[in-house]
Amino acid sequence: MSSPIRNVGIIAHVDHGKTTLVDAIFKQSGTFRENQHMGDRVMDSNDLEREKGITILSKVASVHYKEYKINIVDTPGHADFGGEVERVLSMVDGVLLIVDANEGPMPQTRFVLKKAFENGLKPIVFINKIDRPLARPLYAYDKTIDLFIDLGASEDDIFFPHLYGSGAGGFARVSPDGGETDLRALFEMIVNAVPPAKVEAEGPFLLQVNNLDYSDYLGRMFGGKVLRGTVKVGDRVEMLREGVDKKMGFNITKLWTYEGIQMKETEEVGPGEIAMMAGLDKVLISDTIAHVDTSPALPSIKVEPSTLSMNFYANNSPLAGKDGGKFLTIHKIRERVEKEEAVSVSVKIDPNSPPDTVKVQARGELQLAILIETMRREGYEMQISRPQVIYKRGEKDEILEPFEIATLECPEESVGTVMEDMSRRKGELVDMRKNDNDTTSLEYSIPTRGLIGFRSNFLTMTRGLGLISALFDGYRPYKGEIESRSQGSLINKDNGKLTRYAYEDVQERGTLFYPVGTELYGGMIVGACSRDEDMIVNATKEKAANNIRSASSEATTVIDSHKEFSLEQALSWLRDDELLETTPKQLRFRKKILDHSERRVSERRNEVLI
Repeated sequence: MSSPIRNVGIIAHVDHGKTTLVDAIFKQSGTFRENQHMGDRVMDSNDLEREKGITILSKVASVHYKEYKINIVDTPGHADFGGEVERVLSMVDGVLLIVDANEGPMPQTRFVLKKAFENGLKPIVFINKIDRPLARPLYAYDKTIDLFIDLGASEDDIFFPHLYGSGAGGFARVSPDGGETDLRALFEMIVNAVPPAKVEAEGPFLLQVNNLDYSDYLGRMFGGKVLRGTVKVGDRVEMLREGVDKKMGFNITKLWTYEGIQMKETEEVGPGEIAMMAGLDKVLISDTIAHVDTSPALPSIKVEPSTLSMNFYANNSPLAGKDGGKFLTIHKIRERVEKEEAVSVSVKIDPNSPPDTVKVQARGELQLAILIETMRREGYEMQISRPQVIYKRGEKDEILEPFEIATLECPEESVGTVMEDMSRRKGELVDMRKNDNDTTSLEYSIPTRGLIGFRSNFLTMTRGLGLISALFDGYRPYKGEIESRSQGSLINKDNGKLTRYAYEDVQERGTLFYPVGTELYGGMIVGACSRDEDMIVNATKEKAANNIRSASSEATTVIDSHKEFSLEQALSWLRDDELLETTPKQLRFRKKILDHSERRVSERRNEVLI
């Protein structure tokens, strides 16, 4: 008899509706009681996931249908979290590919589908959002076939099982105009088209770690799909790592499987099941857990390399610790990033960084921004450098840099501006085509550093209507200097509060970043200069009161609104000699060297060296 367990990964482009579909699957499988409250997007449990509307961390949940248990693994759709996708695909036996009925397959769909084929997984396809006014389900189906052919799918794979439906509407149909009103057809397709787990029922226990978690009470929790045999609480097992001879023996103290979105404690886990366990602290993704002396270490899970790095420093500004920060030292910052490194396959700490610096390597800007934002909310204060790409040396000792394939979809009237900006960033146009919905798709080959800060500019240029995605495309020869921002900084002179009187004066020289009354310090950047040069301004000066007028009289000048920054925009605005001070309450720009005379000496020294 085949296994009653089905392990399926859900993959899709950002915003194609997979998390909403999972909600509908939960509701209709009876995972939640009739009287139990269930919020929207239950798989996106992280606050940042809910705010940004994207999945960041992959998560496991399970539902029951007839005699089958279906373990569902939700994966991120954003390229920056590609490491999460790759790690998840190694513990499932099939994938459910969700495609938007209006947009059809998008660049990120290509990325996740290619990874599924590389892992030997057979996809089943769900054409989602067919109840939307602009839905083109048959167009989306045809484009999905084209994508399968492009990726070199076999003839069998091109005739993939597929359904049309709506996650929000909670129905799945064999044809777009069918009459089905629930997801029964989807459940049937999963249990019939997703193969049972490729595992060995007999033999000693074997598992590769694909999932990590941490509990304040139990310490490290780790797990994955059981590849062979069974395991019980109290069993003696060992941890093995590829390329390391030393084995670490330990006893399993706890075991869990997934029931709904919760973990349920159990005494025994069998083959094919996705389980979590505790008993050893220093476990990493890709480690092998097996009964003692029964198996060699399994090959590591391969993920795309990190392409960006960023330096984290302890906050040493005059306002350090005044915004409610609880963790201020470099030791605490390093400890927190090490915790992130342990659970993420694509976040790495450079072991060669100086003692006062934590140099973090990651897949992209968004991944770094999510880490910083998470740390801010946990009470960490730190200073961050501008993101830098990670260069390599070629066989002929030439400098190589990472490249991306960027796909942009923008309204007709924005095309010229977007192409001009991409050209300035050393992007080369690979393909251009007009779409049916009065938009144009542009495909560029561009150095990764050319995309730093581009996303926020792109949304401004397209009035928020543009779509952008980028995929890593290997290392190529260095393309030369790329002009960064065209505005200098307005640098504050003295400590104090930003006054209205000073604001009126300074706004003539550029755009300010903070409202009147903000606490400032010398060397802090208060705005962008209208010219491409740094300018020192006195943003704390007050109008002198005399016997004729008061300090507050004549305040009739209209002051311009200050510019607000998101964390991603702030990181991309930085220059190499600047830092972003991040606290639980504030983002502040500053020069690395706060003292004006010391900074000038340093600039002169650099000019001599050049």
